[in-house]
Amino acid sequence: MGENPILYFDNAATTRLHPSVLQAMMPYLEDCFGNPSGVYGYARTAKKAVEAARRQVAAAINASPEEIVFTSGGTESDNWALKGVAERMRDRGRHIITTAIEHHAVKHTCEYLEKQGFEVTYLPVDSEGFVSPATLEKAIRPDTILVSIMLANNEVGTIQPIAEIGAITRSRGIYLHTDAVQAAGHIPVDVEALQVDLLTLSAHKFYGPKGIGALYIRKGVRLNPVLHGGAQESSKRAGTEYVAGIVGMGEAITLAVAEMPEESKRLTLLRDKLIKGIEDTIPFTYLNGPRENRLPGNVNFSFDFVEGESILLYLDTKGCYASTGSACSSGSLDPSHVLMALGIPHGLANGTLRFSMGRYTTESDVDALLALLPPMITRLLELSPLYEDYKASL
Repeated sequence: MGENPILYFDNAATTRLHPSVLQAMMPYLEDCFGNPSGVYGYARTAKKAVEAARRQVAAAINASPEEIVFTSGGTESDNWALKGVAERMRDRGRHIITTAIEHHAVKHTCEYLEKQGFEVTYLPVDSEGFVSPATLEKAIRPDTILVSIMLANNEVGTIQPIAEIGAITRSRGIYLHTDAVQAAGHIPVDVEALQVDLLTLSAHKFYGPKGIGALYIRKGVRLNPVLHGGAQESSKRAGTEYVAGIVGMGEAITLAVAEMPEESKRLTLLRDKLIKGIEDTIPFTYLNGPRENRLPGNVNFSFDFVEGESILLYLDTKGCYASTGSACSSGSLDPSHVLMALGIPHGLANGTLRFSMGRYTTESDVDALLALLPPMITRLLELSPLYEDYKASL
């Protein structure tokens, strides 16, 4: 494995593969390459590895192994959850409820379903990104078939009250899906406590490999398949299993959950240090998202009068890597739909950076970032016509 980037603050986009995960994967990338659908010994060895990983993933979220179906990642799992329920339940109702701050994998799927004759209600959030369970309850209709609300937001780190929402949907007999891609491996995730029917996971967000994820499907929930073909994954998801990736996912989530109590405390301290450092040293800054009920490693700031892309490019020249928001919307000139939903003005939203920390982030990394940012922002303010206009108006 190569050297870690000098200052990597984009763990919400993807994480570095854990060395133990790579070690667990290697036999299935080299010698043990059998197809798990085969009947001979070589294949049965691969099949056993898949089922062992399924048990690991299930244990990490308090599910049963048969409720875990492996997919190619979070996007496929989100698409399958929404489209699968919609197609299966079409005759019962065509109303879906989600929020205005969902990941594009949910947002764009809902927009697709609207074109297929479904009606979607996009719940508003408050200025910190929280959805109100009371607002959700009021939005439920007799024809509501599905609610999809993310457990933790990928941009501003807000952790939603999914257990409270789950109690509402369970009492009404409505399916609840939660995108837990940013949450799993970082905060406790218990499908029974949350009362969810469907839950999305993606391995590369908790130090596992890219290209592998899972969908938790509660016993009794029936989904139409998105992929048709063979009888893999108990005939729920066709396609030859990515054995090495599945093994890596099982190992990664097991390690992440084991390390979570201490790692969460450590990252929370680093998060709060970074927030305080930015607020104490840089003027015209605004923290996006809550100070409490926030992911341990997430820091999201808007810097007035400057462009987020400009800050990002400056940091890049110093070997520091962060993000202007979701990695899935890179290259877009439009402000983040999440920030717009929080009520952040258009201009301020364009000056936003997300710093997401992880297992390999150290306190010295945070100190280095805090040394880099203030002079960079000062320089950009000096070059900003917006700042000049502001000073002239005083």
